[in-house]
Formats: sequence, structure tokens, C-alpha cells
Amino acid sequence: MVERNISPAVEASLTALAVSLRGVTKAYDNGVTALGPFDLAVRKGEFISLLGPSGCGKSTALRIIAGLSAPSTGTVRVARHEGSVQPGHVQPGHGIGFVFQEPTLMPWTSVRENVRLPLRLARVPKADARARADQALASVGLADFADAYPRELSGGMKMRVSLARALVTDPEILLMDEPFAALDEITRFRLNNDLLALWRRLRKTVIFVTHSVFESVYLSQRVVVMTARPGRIQADIRIETVEPRGEEFRTSAAYSDYCRRVSAALAPSYSGQSTL
Repeated sequence: MVERNISPAVEASLTALAVSLRGVTKAYDNGVTALGPFDLAVRKGEFISLLGPSGCGKSTALRIIAGLSAPSTGTVRVARHEGSVQPGHVQPGHGIGFVFQEPTLMPWTSVRENVRLPLRLARVPKADARARADQALASVGLADFADAYPRELSGGMKMRVSLARALVTDPEILLMDEPFAALDEITRFRLNNDLLALWRRLRKTVIFVTHSVFESVYLSQRVVVMTARPGRIQADIRIETVEPRGEEFRTSAAYSDYCRRVSAALAPSYSGQSTL
């Protein structure tokens, strides 16, 4: 059950939070419990990564936060644009942008029209929607490709279009489900750098799902390590470094130390053991 009513005192205490999950579980009709109990608090403007083995519920947690799936038990609260905290089920597009594992672009229309889709569905006037789509494309470095078609783009460029589409509604929260997993290492590193630059400029709240220890440490202020199914929090590790991060961090002793810490926290999940 999702909590629908909260007191003014509790609401006031949560205004700095973008996302709060308490005691959240997800069980399917086939008897599989994918998640939980799962507790997570994300402050506004934070960049966190969810890291864990396949099937541990990382994507399930994102879908619950986005309102694409209902939790079996527990409470979910997600901040809206106006800064208040909305308890319960959140419909897609209400302050949330979602970047999926695949770009899922419409091949028959232009890059601009792919990015404009959420605005068209929201019945935003065409001229305004076009301007906002072009602005979103510029923000991800694709201003010169608005009239191109998906078949003309590389894999990394397609993912940039997907990111622009998620940003075009100016969401408070950006959910990213392994968006760079299928890309080559050089492209992935470049997009990691570009995503950090975009986050520093826009200060969105980002929840990023990944299987990569190295990616999670490089990108995140916090790495939330999850257990094997049913997913719970094994460790919550804060990455404290000098900002802005760049290639010098990726080759630093501090980066290596954090990667070792995160790997050690993750190891029990892959060995079938848990420290919980």
C-alpha cells in the first residue's frame, strides 16, 4: 500500500528530499519478490547510482519511483516541480524524466520530432514545443542534428537524443536505467563526462542504474550497493572528491580506493551471501 496522506510536520521535514522510499517491496503474481524491503532517501540535486547484480531490483525501483509500477507494500514520496512533496503514485511526466536502456526512438521521424514527443502528448503549442526541443538538443550537443533521422546517428548520438527527450519537459528528477551499457568504452567515457557537465549545469536530481563499479564511482555523489534478489541496500557509500571531476579523478588513487570499497561491498551479492 502507498501512503496517501502525510501530516504538515512530516511534509515540512521532507521538503529537501526529492525521493523517499520506506519499506518498499515488489512481489509479482508468480511468487517472485524482486525488491525489498527497500529504504532510500535522495536529496534534491543529488546524483546517486544504484549498483547491484542482475535481477536485484534496480530497474524495478526506478519504475516504482516513476509511477510506472506500483509497490506491493511501503511508502513512496516524490517531489514535484513546485517543491511540495506528493505522496503516493506519481504519473509519468510529473517532474520526472526517464532514460531507458535502449533509446527507443521512432525511426520514421526526425530527431527533433522524437524529442518533441512528450510535449506533443502534453498538447504544448507547436512553436513552443519546437523551441524547447531544439534547446534540449543543444544541451546534449546535438543542435546540428535536429533534422536527421535515427538511422543516421551513432549509438552514442541516439542515447543523447533519448536524454534530450527526457530533459525536454524540464523534470526535477532524472531516472537513468543503464543508458550507456551497450556503448563502447570510449563513447561511454565521453558520455559520462558530458552527463556530469550537464548535471553540474542543471542540478537535476539523478538516479542512475548501472552494473559498472567504475562508472558508479566516477559519476556519483553516493553509490547505493544492492543485495541479490530481493534487492535491499547492502551499502551506501559517499564519494567525496574535489569538483568538478574529470580525467584526473579517473586516474587518481582516490578513485581506485573508492572502486575497491564499492567492489568489496558488492562482492557478497555475487557470492550468494549477504552481510544483512
